[in-house]
Amino acid sequence: MTTEQTHFRTCNLCEAMCGIVIQHDGKKVLSIKGDKDDPFSKGYICPKATALQDLHEDPDRLRHPIERTATGWREISWSEALDKVAAGIKSIQKNYGQNALGIYLGNPNVHNLGGMLTIKHLLTSVKTRSRFSATSIDQLPHHIVSMHLFGHMLRIPVPDVNRTQHMLIIGGNPLASNGSIMTAPNMRQKLKDIKARGGKVVVIDPRRTETADMASEHHFIRPATDVLLLLAMLNEIYAQGYADKAFSSNTAAALAPEVERLADFAKDYPAEKVADITGIAANEIKRLAKEFCEAKSSVCYGRMGVSVQEFGLLSQYLIMVINLVTGRLDEVGGLMFPNPAVDVVNNSGPGYLGKRHSRVSNLPDFNGDYPVVAMSDEMLVEGEGQLKGFICVAGNPVLSTPNGEKLDEAFSKLDFMVAFDYYVNETSRHAHIILPPVSPLERDHYDLTFNGFAVHNVAKYSPALFAKHKEAKHDWQIYLELADRLDKKVPVATRVERQLIKRLGPKFMLDQGLKRGPYYGMTLNKLKKHPHGVDLGPLKKMLPQAIKHKDKQIHLNMDFYQADLERVQQMMAQYNDKQILLIGRRHVRSNNSWLHNSYRLVKGKPRCTLMLHPDTAKEYGIEDGQKVAVTSRVGSVTIIAEVTDELMPRIVSIPHGWGHGRRGVKQKIAQAHAGVSVNDLTDDTLIDQLCGNAAVNGVPVQLIALKSESGDTDIDVVAESEPKALSDNIMG
Repeated sequence: MTTEQTHFRTCNLCEAMCGIVIQHDGKKVLSIKGDKDDPFSKGYICPKATALQDLHEDPDRLRHPIERTATGWREISWSEALDKVAAGIKSIQKNYGQNALGIYLGNPNVHNLGGMLTIKHLLTSVKTRSRFSATSIDQLPHHIVSMHLFGHMLRIPVPDVNRTQHMLIIGGNPLASNGSIMTAPNMRQKLKDIKARGGKVVVIDPRRTETADMASEHHFIRPATDVLLLLAMLNEIYAQGYADKAFSSNTAAALAPEVERLADFAKDYPAEKVADITGIAANEIKRLAKEFCEAKSSVCYGRMGVSVQEFGLLSQYLIMVINLVTGRLDEVGGLMFPNPAVDVVNNSGPGYLGKRHSRVSNLPDFNGDYPVVAMSDEMLVEGEGQLKGFICVAGNPVLSTPNGEKLDEAFSKLDFMVAFDYYVNETSRHAHIILPPVSPLERDHYDLTFNGFAVHNVAKYSPALFAKHKEAKHDWQIYLELADRLDKKVPVATRVERQLIKRLGPKFMLDQGLKRGPYYGMTLNKLKKHPHGVDLGPLKKMLPQAIKHKDKQIHLNMDFYQADLERVQQMMAQYNDKQILLIGRRHVRSNNSWLHNSYRLVKGKPRCTLMLHPDTAKEYGIEDGQKVAVTSRVGSVTIIAEVTDELMPRIVSIPHGWGHGRRGVKQKIAQAHAGVSVNDLTDDTLIDQLCGNAAVNGVPVQLIALKSESGDTDIDVVAESEPKALSDNIMG
């Protein structure tokens, strides 16, 4: 007879760090609910938490290494798999050079304690400079701005949402994302609380999102023109003397020697000059600036819609500058620095930009990673340094990065590829060998990354719920065993560290991090005694101590950012307001392409639709539910129209992470709800030229209404097209 047991844990499927209570019988999950005693989430969870059970029990999830053969996939032993992977990597590097091996790190890596603490051993063992990561199709501008201003790429201040009176959200939808570079569970309640205490929530977005729906007010803005709105707001802040008033009591501004130069930064961008292009009237822009500055406390926050566009870095810089010059940086209710129990900032390098450039497109690296938009050309363009082998770690870039079909083709031409993945998905199907780690419920968890973005300081350790099968391996075990095979001549200290991890697991490294952290007496044993987590208090003022520059001053790097204004001028001169522009969108039940094999998260009406305004639909003869061909410079998809006034005219939206209809994918539920990939339309030549970040918002497209031959309008039943790159026998 089995006994029902209780396990307390942190959900690690997104950034929110929600506490959960799992009822189980020792072998099977019985229920997953919110933990009301968790000091951070206080009982809140979103629908994604149930996917922890679905992922653990999924019959499609790989539990043994598999090898691709001429007749299909076959299971192989771990020793054979690791030996073959090591041999494949060595062969590529011997025949073509050290850097002919590429490696991509997907964002699930930062949700994984053991992986985060040990991935360095894999990276150093392969000794390649050809590295890529999901950073450059996401939050890269945040890192660069923080590196420049505060001296470290991870010293990122976050909105003090629990105490602010005025929150300006630009290009963010925290009700769907649960925050994002702002770890904040139950954002719906937090925004309600702002309004309940007499405050205001303002959303700027080309779409009336879930967040905009509950905000105090929402303003439509044309994609990729956020930079003009921000410049006009900065102009107004100086023109009306708000910056001068803030400087008298602004300790943060006093730490920025170049701050007086900011008065001229936006002098050529009055509200009247940008109104027509942005779609926001001049008097409204001025009011937005006035109300922001006159609120008792306020914070400006911009996220994905700002970051992944052609002026993402300059826009994120302007957001930081606006918070700084209005006295909102390092102030209660403004933009504040978290103080996590494990101080990752003081135990990692500050980051750098542009030490090297990619071989084909000459794009700058950031902290050793080249932009993802460079990846396919590095494989396809012949010449010295061409990528011939590849390692994909916890990522699905065929669906998540621009020009997915081109990348699909590139992967199909590699001499050797290995994927660290649970599934045969759109990317891993190209691998010669797939190495699957254990499920999230079979590993210990502590949020090394997201505590650094938390809107309230907490710490929580969750031991593994289920013991892994004796033949299964953790990510960190795979990394270390492969590193041992690839690089036997390592320093003594590295060899000792690897042996300790093998014997004790990576949690001993976590314990060391806690002991060296900012909270005296904090240890792993202490956290184990508090299964709901430990409340470490609200965000506090941390300047100048938080600054990592040796002079303890804020470096505005004005020349670097001001030079990009020439590109802004070119954009204004060439702007075409008649062009149809594509933007993405997120949903609270999705997390990129990860969770579409969970039946609970994909049920309901199809979500992969083309949203467009009624005026746009009328202009192109498109009716609700009709099939539409959407074409960009790089590709075309066929998708069902969803006519709605959620979008401004001449803007269309397709959600991110779908497109599971490619042949060879082994995810039955995802394939039954295939949808189309928005990244078969996004363009790998559209980038933020200041840093190489992908610009996937504001992609020019054309629309053609299609007549349905069968009358079937359910796009989730079957894929509309099959990319040319995949050979017919990949799955046998």
